[in-house]
Amino acid sequence: MPADERFAVRRESARASVPRPLTAAPAPAGVPLPPGLALRGRLATGARRPETPRGSGRGGSGSRTPRSGRGGGPRRAYERARRAWDRPLTAYYVILGSSLLITVLGLVMVYSASMIKALDISKPATYFFGKQFLAAVIGGGLMLIAARMPVKLHRGLAYPILMVTVFLMILVQVPGIGMSVNGNQNWLYLGGPFQLQPSEFGKLALILWGADLLARKQDKRLLTQWKHMLVPLVPVAFMLLGLIMLGGDMGTAIILTAILFGLLWLAGAPTRLFAGVLGFAAVLAFLLIRTSPNRMSRLACMGVSEPDPEGGCWQAAHGIYALASGGWFGSGLGASVEKWGQLPEPHTDFIFAITGEELGLAGTLSVLALFAALGYAGIRVAGRTEDPFVRYAAGGVTTWITAQAVINIGAVLGLLPIAGVPLPLFSYGGSALLPTMFAVGLMIAFAREDLAAKAALAMRRPGVRWKTMRRRVKKRSSGER
Repeated sequence: MPADERFAVRRESARASVPRPLTAAPAPAGVPLPPGLALRGRLATGARRPETPRGSGRGGSGSRTPRSGRGGGPRRAYERARRAWDRPLTAYYVILGSSLLITVLGLVMVYSASMIKALDISKPATYFFGKQFLAAVIGGGLMLIAARMPVKLHRGLAYPILMVTVFLMILVQVPGIGMSVNGNQNWLYLGGPFQLQPSEFGKLALILWGADLLARKQDKRLLTQWKHMLVPLVPVAFMLLGLIMLGGDMGTAIILTAILFGLLWLAGAPTRLFAGVLGFAAVLAFLLIRTSPNRMSRLACMGVSEPDPEGGCWQAAHGIYALASGGWFGSGLGASVEKWGQLPEPHTDFIFAITGEELGLAGTLSVLALFAALGYAGIRVAGRTEDPFVRYAAGGVTTWITAQAVINIGAVLGLLPIAGVPLPLFSYGGSALLPTMFAVGLMIAFAREDLAAKAALAMRRPGVRWKTMRRRVKKRSSGER
């Protein structure tokens, strides 16, 4: 046999001796193959896996598809923050958290700024702190009550609060009953070391009553007429302003005017009407300032960096000194120099200056950030609701707190005249703290009234969560393990 034929026979016999891979029998239509058999069938038919390009494996330099849960840089961080801010309970937690932080930090700074003043009048170092702490405890109770009250009950309290406030403000002007503090006749003596300033409650009364009035007129579609928008809102506001100005409290009158403008703006007042009321208020304010030497001297102290030789602008100049000496992180709690008799009212109107001296720029920026968060959360509550009363009331409270904070901080920085208004939730003064904390509780109640927030809060209850988990668990047969 030739050599070529012998080689061909050996090759055929070698091929016959090699075992062939098993092939899967074709499955009937509609019947899937088991995973292992399907894999063996694909291997037997010679199907090849797609080749992985070099460098794309572990440790390679090829391109990777970014995972959605990791990395992403600033843009992904921004998207996460935006989604977190859009959650239903964000406004609720921001209002509650920022207001409590401002109040607690205010208590700390009141103690630090007032201890020298208390010792100077032969009182314990904790004298002013104790009174402020008691007011904070009562205010916390009011905030909790307001947060749990339904919106209908808040609307029902609008007229009683307004009438009681007007009565107390009239009572202040009665000789022998009202008290004068720092030249302003706007205090009532309650016995012992306690006093009450009814004009502080006038802000809350105007907000609740004005919001209820505008909401009822909006339901009747009367706000398109200028007379229904102005009457009786503007006359009642001017009555409150007149009672406040009888006592000489220009700062509270400015805050009340800002609340009035905020309500008109939320009600959609036309530009001409809004400009007319604003112009009238500006002319009235100019006349009141021009006819008072004390107010003119405060206006002249804007932007000063040192007191004049006769002692004018002393408070404004030493407020700037306190802020300038604080540096980045301050001199430390209790280490202020200006509170040792140099800066008047260190625990009330100019507590922000002591904060800057002891906590530095970091402390003052933290306070500003907390007020900004509180104001933005209030705007969110007012913008997302469908209830007109909630919109007007939340917008009024936000206008009140932010406008008062801007006026107080602007006066300390020398950018605005010294108006004599406290920093909300921060400065010493129980008469200012109580209605402000009730107003914060009002906004918390409004944030809870949102439908999405109600559903989220309901899911957080233990009973609801247990029932939901029970519905999700599938029932097993008695023999299944």
